Amino acid sequence: MKGLEVEWRRTDSKTPVHLYEDGESRPESQHQDYHDRAHFFTDQIQHGNFSLRLDNLRAEDEGRYTCKVYSQQDFGEGVVEIRDVEHLLVTGSDESISVSVGEDTTLNCSVDSHITPEHIEEVSWKKTDEDEDVLVLLYQNNETLSDSSDERYRDRVEFFTAEIPKGNFSLRLKSARTEDKGVYMCQVFAGGLSANATVVLEKLGEP
Repeated sequence: MKGLEVEWRRTDSKTPVHLYEDGESRPESQHQDYHDRAHFFTDQIQHGNFSLRLDNLRAEDEGRYTCKVYSQQDFGEGVVEIRDVEHLLVTGSDESISVSVGEDTTLNCSVDSHITPEHIEEVSWKKTDEDEDVLVLLYQNNETLSDSSDERYRDRVEFFTAEIPKGNFSLRLKSARTEDKGVYMCQVFAGGLSANATVVLEKLGEP
């Protein structure tokens, strides 16, 4: 390994992805887009394996990557292409929602992706308390499983059924109670991918 340098870069933009030099990885040389996402398999380096693991793959990672190897005696390179990255984007409310006791409210959750609703394996709404996650409503295998809801929410929550084909899994919460305040998470599983969005329900006042 003495005098060996291995350099991974984006072929199109020459963006530095990862570098091995002077016997060690140089994460400080990475472009910020790859910081904490691109890693060598450290136990394989001694065997001359400088394969790269890229975590949290994004659609913008699509493209060609060049691995260049320099040694005192030789030089070589290889090219790898990433294409057709499946992505799953889930969006909720950007701002907190306020509602009075007894009122109905809507917690937003939309799936923005090329993955069609029939390929969505599961959508779960949970209230994320400090000590536990409370299941609010579950959608699985193309149906809403209302019976799985925690008793605190049973018969008070529903999806907008007609909106599901559009990827809209917003939650309707009826007859709000003071104890409903808190953080709610909408988590979506599809095609081996998962993503989530959170919505904050503000402290509730009397009507």
